[in-house]
Amino acid sequence: MLVVTAIMMLSCTQTNDDVTLSGLKKSAFDATVDGKAAALYVLTNKAGAEACITNFGGRLVSMMVPDREGRMTDVVLGYDNITDYLEIDGNYGATIGRFGNRIAKGKFTLDGTEYTLALNNNGNSLHGGPTGYHNRMWDAKQVNNQTLELTYLSVDGEEGFPGNLNIKVTYKLTDDNAIEIVYEATTDKATVINLTNHSYFNLSGNHEQKITDHLISINADSYIPVDATLIPTGEIASVNGTPMDLRSPIAVGARIDEDFEQLAIGRGYDHCWVLNTNRDIAALAAKVVSPSSGIALEVYTNEPGIQLYAGNMMSLGTGKHGATYNKRQALCLETQHYPDSPNQPNFPSTVLRPGEKYFSRCVYKFTVE
Repeated sequence: MLVVTAIMMLSCTQTNDDVTLSGLKKSAFDATVDGKAAALYVLTNKAGAEACITNFGGRLVSMMVPDREGRMTDVVLGYDNITDYLEIDGNYGATIGRFGNRIAKGKFTLDGTEYTLALNNNGNSLHGGPTGYHNRMWDAKQVNNQTLELTYLSVDGEEGFPGNLNIKVTYKLTDDNAIEIVYEATTDKATVINLTNHSYFNLSGNHEQKITDHLISINADSYIPVDATLIPTGEIASVNGTPMDLRSPIAVGARIDEDFEQLAIGRGYDHCWVLNTNRDIAALAAKVVSPSSGIALEVYTNEPGIQLYAGNMMSLGTGKHGATYNKRQALCLETQHYPDSPNQPNFPSTVLRPGEKYFSRCVYKFTVE
């Protein structure tokens, strides 16, 4: 459980150095949480883009990139102070682990031992449990203006997972306006691991505008059907002839409410697509474009899958700069292994053993059309 021992706000008189390009006050993120200092770290590049990250939950708080008119635009939803991140349950911008997505009934067997995890989603384990990495304090080291390293020791038995897991997550803002996220980890005991980022993207420049007009494409011939609790059935299904066919650009809202069982289960898109990229980081995995701003997001990864969540169950709340968040005002593109992989022998393995190194890479690249 998180313990906030102090919120250390600076005086009401703010200096220019305290305010980021996105309008965030760095002092609004100063706190001591579980005995560690929380802060807001700012990355900038030669093109004038900016990424803001807090070490509470390893969260991407804002991402400023130019629209088609050259106006700097924040494309990530979140909160503008540490208190809201602490008090409001959610995954906005967070580093997710030890296992992103769901594990059925919070149980899996590894090397003959059954492990029981914390349950937090319809009798299943979701995103590492209620106090997964999104609710943990990370140690931070700002390497330079464009690079931030976050490290965390996830101890043996945390949320039920085996093994002491040493993790490093590196955020890098590149000069071509991409945020690159590299995940590395080692363990002292066989475990399962599936790390990802849970940023909520709205490319329009208006976070109260729905993303149903955003044009999306996913480079995938197949997807993973789920049961009523969003656990994979074990099937890998073709997208042919279904609303899950996103191989050509289409508005997110064009078919999201069609009479299709999988859409009814997820209340829209909330599924993992099986990428055609063969885990090649240079191959385009997915792309989203906002017609209103011209901002495009390209996603690259060495992971076999990508989870599209279209904000179907976003709850009403107030985010940065007083924006009201509601259903389908953002979407997530989580690069990852498939859900429930520890219980699905036909899925690629998520097992990490002593002596091995976990390595996952995701690139969110922003351009203009």
